[in-house]
Amino acid sequence: MQDRVFRNYLNHIQVEKGLAPNTVAAYQRDIRQFLSYLLSRKCQVAAVSKLELSEYVRRLYEDLSPPSVKRGISSLRSFFQFLLLDGYIQADPTETLESPKTWRTLPKYLSEEEVEQLLQQPDLSRPHGLRDRAMLEVLYATGLRVSELVCIRTEEINFEAGFLRAFGKGSKERIVPLGDSALDFVQRYLAGARYHFLRRRRSSIHLFVTQQGKRMTRQYFWLMVRKYGRRIGIEKNLSPHTLRHSFATHLLEHGADLRSVQMMLGHADISTTQIYTHVTRERLKQIYDRYHPRA
Repeated sequence: MQDRVFRNYLNHIQVEKGLAPNTVAAYQRDIRQFLSYLLSRKCQVAAVSKLELSEYVRRLYEDLSPPSVKRGISSLRSFFQFLLLDGYIQADPTETLESPKTWRTLPKYLSEEEVEQLLQQPDLSRPHGLRDRAMLEVLYATGLRVSELVCIRTEEINFEAGFLRAFGKGSKERIVPLGDSALDFVQRYLAGARYHFLRRRRSSIHLFVTQQGKRMTRQYFWLMVRKYGRRIGIEKNLSPHTLRHSFATHLLEHGADLRSVQMMLGHADISTTQIYTHVTRERLKQIYDRYHPRA
């Protein structure tokens, strides 16, 4: 029966609704995957409950990006509306289905040990290694967005006071503290490596530059982070944003208050920062489960 229903649905969206070929192909993939899931659960499409549907969508959310899940939900809604209109079902179970925009994935972050290993990877005997170490140190010390990191100007670091000025979304300025280690490596980079990169150019307003003396790009830095991550066996989707997440998570784990972390991250709304409290709670639960004798 499900094969016949599926063919009828495809005919409905192609002929009656006149959806674009790419949309039809996407809906076809999504619904075929859903029907395969039902087959594995020995469940008929006419008997799907809201609970089973929510469980399926949550599985999608574990494997796919929010935009892909959103499209998957759109496919399901289209499919069940067709089933309702054609009398295959008496009620639409997708009516109360949550949208991915109401869910928040826990951000990926590194352990403190992994961060330390990552920071040790650049070869400090070479100019690009010293630059890379300085960039990694600044990123972990401040939690900057990568777009903010690559645009730092030399004048925006105050070495005496130990902070830098960052310009976030909407050009909003904020002051972020710099730790001693980050300040030390930036100074070492400025003392020699940066001049090495600027040989072909007289000067640059930007702090971090490439071997051509141009401003560092987000893409170049992203590739660099991935390269160092692979060296130490970090196979998770490592990106500069992972260090931003690690910065916030580690601060909260060591007792920082949420409001201070919000200010340093440059979040306009503290609700955005609150996702990290879920991370720390999950971490505490893991520690409890691992070490409590009665867990």
